[in-house]
Amino acid sequence: MLTNGLRILSDALGWSYFVIWSISFYPQAILNYKRKSVEGYSIDFATLNAISFGCYTFYTSNFLFNDRVREEYRQRHHGKDNSVAPNDLAFCIHAFVLCCITLSQTWLYPRAPGQELSAWHRFVVSAFFTIIIIEGLSVISDIIPTIDFLYHLSYFKLYGSTAKYASQASNAPPLPYHSNDLQSSSLHRRAILSLFQALLIAQIDNNWSSITGNPAKLGLSILSIAFPSFFMLQHFVLYNEHSDIETGPPVKYDETSKLLEA
Repeated sequence: MLTNGLRILSDALGWSYFVIWSISFYPQAILNYKRKSVEGYSIDFATLNAISFGCYTFYTSNFLFNDRVREEYRQRHHGKDNSVAPNDLAFCIHAFVLCCITLSQTWLYPRAPGQELSAWHRFVVSAFFTIIIIEGLSVISDIIPTIDFLYHLSYFKLYGSTAKYASQASNAPPLPYHSNDLQSSSLHRRAILSLFQALLIAQIDNNWSSITGNPAKLGLSILSIAFPSFFMLQHFVLYNEHSDIETGPPVKYDETSKLLEA
């Protein structure tokens, strides 16, 4: 009876974080559509977000439905199943579609002069696809396990999120808190719901290794708690003297300012 109740709670937490997190992808796409322009929107982030969520979608779908991957996971975790849940896949698919829409807007709508993918991330993306092609061929040839290939895909999602938050954190003083599309308190709620679901699944299945066995979900939760905590520290402590700009005029974003999308 208690186990059934915990499963219901786990599902409720998972679908709640799906709804809350998914809503955050719409404002940027709507803003671009209304303005018929992407001037000021980070091309680096639009590109990384679409690619990294594509990787995350492929990762979660295989952990849910690929029998070979599920068996490889069991072999490494004493016969236990992985903790990837249907709401994780739903979140990934939805996010990937919205990220592809915002990326396509960067091709369709006018940009500012020089607004393009940075040289560093052209290198990162090129290196990533080169490695993935080599590893994909290695999986087909049974040189490396499929599960390792999927883990490597999920790490690129973690890189994309880290790059986004690091760009945000590097602004000193930070931009006005109300203009921050990464709304720290909202990010905390989403990450905590996701982390609690992972903990509940581990408790229900008596399998605490399932938390570290899903490094993408764990890593995203930690990033989404740690960086927003730093953002609030920036705003309320480190640069509190700049808080009066909250009531000032809207800030014009450029390629070196904060990324606009959650």
